[in-house]
Amino acid sequence: MLTKRQNLLETIRGGKPDRFVNQYEAFDCDPGSIFGMIMGDPIAAASPRVGRGEPPVKDGWGVTRAWPPNVPGAFPVHDEEHKVVKDITQWEKVVKAPRLDYPQSEWDKFKPKIAAVDRNEVFVTIFGAPGIFEQLHYLMGMDDCLIAFYEEPQAVKDLIQYVTDWKLSYAKLLCDNFAPEVILQHDDWGSHRSSFLSPDMFEEFFLEPYKKWYGYYKERGVQLIVHHNDSYSANLVPFMIEMKVDIWQGCVTTNNVSELIKKYGGKISFMGDIDNGLVDREDWTQELVEQHVRRACEENGKHYFIPCITQGGKGSVYDGVYDAISRAIDKMSKEMFN
Repeated sequence: MLTKRQNLLETIRGGKPDRFVNQYEAFDCDPGSIFGMIMGDPIAAASPRVGRGEPPVKDGWGVTRAWPPNVPGAFPVHDEEHKVVKDITQWEKVVKAPRLDYPQSEWDKFKPKIAAVDRNEVFVTIFGAPGIFEQLHYLMGMDDCLIAFYEEPQAVKDLIQYVTDWKLSYAKLLCDNFAPEVILQHDDWGSHRSSFLSPDMFEEFFLEPYKKWYGYYKERGVQLIVHHNDSYSANLVPFMIEMKVDIWQGCVTTNNVSELIKKYGGKISFMGDIDNGLVDREDWTQELVEQHVRRACEENGKHYFIPCITQGGKGSVYDGVYDAISRAIDKMSKEMFN
């Protein structure tokens, strides 16, 4: 029987997997963290993280975040009082990136957790959020952000450069200290119906920054880039490939994942196609979960596809749903790989 990491590599390389990769199992390297991945370092520790149902908190960028009950994750508060950037042309006066200059002793505190990972079984996986696009709208709100691409494109590009430079410096510290094998990076690029930006505009603003950022990780020995984006982005897959994304996690059903596999399998793999909104609900049942898992597994097949809840980490909003999906995937493995 292949290890979890071996089975994942066989799956995304078109080899001989002996079962379906079961959701986040190959990245589940830190049982103590909220999503099972490495989320601790001096920079992250200095930026408060709000928990579900807890009072809003202000993070290291000055963004106030809230996480109401029964929603998948936290999101910024964007009333006039809490917006960091109220005029994109004046962003330099108000945006201040979190500090990165921590002494080595602070990094060393987190290394025992990395050393404890069984690298034969799972990957040392670093969880990252938000991404470059999300950092922009976190600072100013979605409406103001999207309008700014049209009204003040140069100011937006300058802010993107500032964010990217900071993320590259952060990436260097992570690689120097943790030698990660996988980066799972969040950045949602659309709704369930369409991407937020047209492919032409996405290429103009984000292709090169992401190529630099993800390319740096690959140069430093990171094996896999897993990009979380639980939205419609089928029109952006060629850019993901150019950015060196290995696995698109979060691909919702509106992307027609089976067609994407036929078109791009071997260049990129797809992880998801079990939408939160369809199964992660108050009235969920094991039968409902199995219906959606069966459809995903049968339509997408054994290669270049990882059945998974589309949310960006291990777990679910309603207790029991994630485990129910895992049971259903195991059931399909016995049926389809027997």
